[in-house]
Amino acid sequence: MIVVADTSPLNYLVLIGQIDVLQVLYDSILIPHAVHDEMLSPKAPVNVRAWAENPPAWLNVTSPTASSLAPMPRLDRGETEAITLAGELSADWLPIDEAAGRDEAVRRGIPTIGTLGVLREAHRSGLLDLRTSVDEIMRLGFRVSPTVIQRLLESI
Repeated sequence: MIVVADTSPLNYLVLIGQIDVLQVLYDSILIPHAVHDEMLSPKAPVNVRAWAENPPAWLNVTSPTASSLAPMPRLDRGETEAITLAGELSADWLPIDEAAGRDEAVRRGIPTIGTLGVLREAHRSGLLDLRTSVDEIMRLGFRVSPTVIQRLLESI
């Protein structure tokens, strides 16, 4: 299975101490250099930077080929590179949260899953408690409508 991730899902999973569910669910994760750079930014939370400075063996940092990297005006560099790399590799999943990035990926035929979807799958696999994990990311400022949260919790 090929999974290319954007920054936001990785950040939230690190912050709630659930980053290892990615390895259990997907074996390995690819991220472009731009996503890695965002995680190492001085603006990133300290524990996200620490994790990105010494990533686990299941995280592979690579980049899309320059020839396929076209600007995506509404997206940041990390989202642009993640979507491009996922397209190049015909990724099975692209964990991404931002609506504009998800829309662009879907437009390109790339299957997406957000942080909430990853948490739901981890819950279904017995790796975590969904309600607790959702409460934790909401406390961190994760933005989503209460209706989405209600539907998510009803789906388990």
